[in-house]
Amino acid sequence: MATTIKSTDLDFDTIKTRLKTDLKAKSEFADYDFDAAGLSNILDVLAYNTHINGLLANFTLNEAFLNTAQLRSSVVSHAETLGYTPRSKTSSTATLNVSVIVSDSVRPATLTLPRGTTFATTTGGTAYTFRTLKAYDGSDNGQGTYSFLNEDGGDGLTIHEGTEKIKTFYVGETTDLQVYVIPDVTLDTSTLFVKVYDTASSTSFETYTNLSEAVRIDSLSKHYQIKEVPNGNFEIIFGDGKATGKAPSAGNKIEISYLSATGDVANGASVFSANSTITVNSTAYSFTVVTESASAGGAEKESIDSIRINAPIQFASQQRLVTAEDYKSQVLSRYSNLLDDVVAWGGEENVPPDFGSVYLGLKFASGTSDAVKTSTKEAIKTNLTDNLAIMTIETKFVDPVTAYLELRTSFNFDPDLTSVTSRATETSVQNKINTFAVDNLNLFGKVFRRSLLLKEIDDLDVSILNSKIDVKLQRRITPTIGQSLAYTINFPSTLATPDDVTFIITSSRFTFNSKTCFIRNVLDSTKLEVVNINGDTEVDNVGNYSTTDGVVELVGFAPTAIEGSTELKISATPANQSTVRPLRNYVLTLDTDESYATAIIDTQDTKLTL
Repeated sequence: MATTIKSTDLDFDTIKTRLKTDLKAKSEFADYDFDAAGLSNILDVLAYNTHINGLLANFTLNEAFLNTAQLRSSVVSHAETLGYTPRSKTSSTATLNVSVIVSDSVRPATLTLPRGTTFATTTGGTAYTFRTLKAYDGSDNGQGTYSFLNEDGGDGLTIHEGTEKIKTFYVGETTDLQVYVIPDVTLDTSTLFVKVYDTASSTSFETYTNLSEAVRIDSLSKHYQIKEVPNGNFEIIFGDGKATGKAPSAGNKIEISYLSATGDVANGASVFSANSTITVNSTAYSFTVVTESASAGGAEKESIDSIRINAPIQFASQQRLVTAEDYKSQVLSRYSNLLDDVVAWGGEENVPPDFGSVYLGLKFASGTSDAVKTSTKEAIKTNLTDNLAIMTIETKFVDPVTAYLELRTSFNFDPDLTSVTSRATETSVQNKINTFAVDNLNLFGKVFRRSLLLKEIDDLDVSILNSKIDVKLQRRITPTIGQSLAYTINFPSTLATPDDVTFIITSSRFTFNSKTCFIRNVLDSTKLEVVNINGDTEVDNVGNYSTTDGVVELVGFAPTAIEGSTELKISATPANQSTVRPLRNYVLTLDTDESYATAIIDTQDTKLTL
């Protein structure tokens, strides 16, 4: 019969008490005093031994499973069995335009910006060094200006933060087990450059690339694998000479260069200066450096919780792209340092349907430049979807669409139950709402459930007797000032049916006919009108809205100014205020400017003595 062991059963005192009870029940120990010093000490030893063994068995069993393991080494090991490689520490990268002006009349046709050229910057009061990982060439424009170009012919050069380090190994006899461990927990695995020389004195070498980038592998393929070992360092593993590619031979020299990164602390740097010059005809010339995109993408090692989530998903995809979840897992596992979230869906689920396509929505980390976003999308197509996706399936990228929540909260407040004022409680409630939004929204697929938030508000303080939230969805457009145009605004859910009491659609203020106006629906109708702040109608039909499609259509809309901004806020009451479930690439977030909490004084629980 199976027995359930509770954690309290492993308590030292409980074990000792049970030992005493069991021994007292035996006739041969009937007259023993188990509280006497000698026997008590023996029982202490027995109880302690049982206690420690029980705990060790419990801890060991926990470490045997991915979901319960607490040690990073255990979680990484379980992920490895699923074919998942956790992300290492990642270097922050920036994009620069680098050029040099040579005044000498005799000039070379081209100049080369060497690999390893360093640039200095400061962010957060700390100095950092960035460097190039490739050599870039620049041609004379005829007037002595050389602009260095990347491999695609553009002038954006990628630089990486970190200290370059080199680790050298010498291959021993093939009969010996070859282990190549790089003792550096700050290694950025994406910056590895592996060279294999025939001998220690050779100058020519073969370059090995990461196995994860391979499309086809044979016995001559030159690839390596890298994995995190239990102490946090990294081990390089080469092929077996057959299924996983060529292996270095005895006597070869292996030289591995990489960047030791500081992670996310180097993000946000925007001003760079070159640490070196370039010499032409014995004259040193300084580089002109213009920042195209500030540093971003630096990250710490992948967290244990992230590994637990991503490893099973990666395993389910089996290194192929068939389902939408396959796309999500593969993109997240390879580009998680740049992305907060990914969503994918088939073209047959798109509106309108687009058969033969798959859509990817990428939510980039805050501060990521447009140049980095573009290059990441190109890398996903070139390195991932073009190689692993089913033939004839085209990958299309869509940007996240932000839908804002306007939460108007009111709560009954009994001042006799607390020493805190109603104003201070309003602030506490609004802070709770803001925190709830940060913890539960801002990613693809995150659903807003009003009851969960109401419970947290009610539990905030005993003086809050009950609470209520009116929910509105909000989208934003940037109208062309002074031109009569049509606009389509899509909401991520169905909208409420019009009635003769409340306005379902409203907008922020704008100027029209030299008056301050706003948009609202006509009561008991889906027709939209423009009214001034006095309630007088300026335009009796400026469009309509659809309840089932969640679409607001504006026709002939021609504001002459937008109050306080270039964006016009369109607010709508969802059909179901209790649950707002965004579809596809919509992301819910809170508009803190349009959300507020109001206390209603309620002394219903107060007992008066007359």
